[in-house]
Amino acid sequence: MSRPVRSVLVERPGAFRLVEGPAPEPGPGEVRVAVHAAGVCASDRELFDGTRPAEYVRYPVVPGHEWSGVVEAVGEGVDPALVGRGTVAEGFRACQRCERCRSGEPTLCTTGYAETGFTEPGAFADQLVVPARLLHLLAPEVDLTSAALLEPAAVVAAAVLRAAPRAGERVAVLGCGTLGLLAVQLLGASTPVELLAVDPRARPRELAAELGASRAVAPDRLDGERGGFDLVLETAGAPGTAADACGLARRGGRVVLTGVPEPGARGLDPVELLVNQLSVHGVFGAPPAAWSYAVHCFNHGLLRPEKLVSHQLPLTSFGEAMRLVGSGDPEVGKVLLRPGAR
Repeated sequence: MSRPVRSVLVERPGAFRLVEGPAPEPGPGEVRVAVHAAGVCASDRELFDGTRPAEYVRYPVVPGHEWSGVVEAVGEGVDPALVGRGTVAEGFRACQRCERCRSGEPTLCTTGYAETGFTEPGAFADQLVVPARLLHLLAPEVDLTSAALLEPAAVVAAAVLRAAPRAGERVAVLGCGTLGLLAVQLLGASTPVELLAVDPRARPRELAAELGASRAVAPDRLDGERGGFDLVLETAGAPGTAADACGLARRGGRVVLTGVPEPGARGLDPVELLVNQLSVHGVFGAPPAAWSYAVHCFNHGLLRPEKLVSHQLPLTSFGEAMRLVGSGDPEVGKVLLRPGAR
């Protein structure tokens, strides 16, 4: 007799329980995945605390949008050869019919927001059912545990593709959390003449240097850097980092914003944008092309997410994972839940 499938159900902000039930059956066009590892990020903490905007969450919900696993069953119309393959999957459930989707911008789908782990059952569970069309298959030899970080890597890939780095440019990354450290790796592959990482915390700066930054400094050490960078990628989402990113960019430079600030963040100066002719782009989520790019880089060793993982916990330690992610401890990197660790 098979074991019951466990999942973490957040019933409402601050209230969760571990539930058990039968294995979910994939419907037509779907697959069932045995979850290997699932990352916990700040947006999961927002979901738990009740601070995520109401239009971007639907309670009760099983969280978990960053994950890796192995396909173990397929529904009608899905290639049975997928069974046994290591995989990750896009989280956005775009309609594929609206004008934005048909223009190749599914993260701007106009039919409403739907995403694994926020409005659809996520990966803080033993098993997960997702549409097969969202899968991105992994090379057989890769590490499934670090593959759980491919969702944030895809967001960074979307930012890098939008930024279009060129060899020999001066590049800066603001924030050395998960997104920032992944950005350092992807931007380093474009051979910049300088790759500056900025973070107030010592340990993330050390990791940035290990992962390819030519310099890693605290924000209070940026005197003299203003206006000197061809490309600035902002990942921190702190109240002033979007404005700081624009201040670091040279005249005619490019800025890409990926960090999501809380209300009250300092706005951008329109005069500065106009006079300096800055190109500023925002990235929220990742389209299929960015997922393909991130998975390609991971499969070929250009991304090394394993260095970002600081904690691996069993599914039953969801409460501890929430405490760690919200602790502010600079020694806490990426926290993973491992459903297989009973």
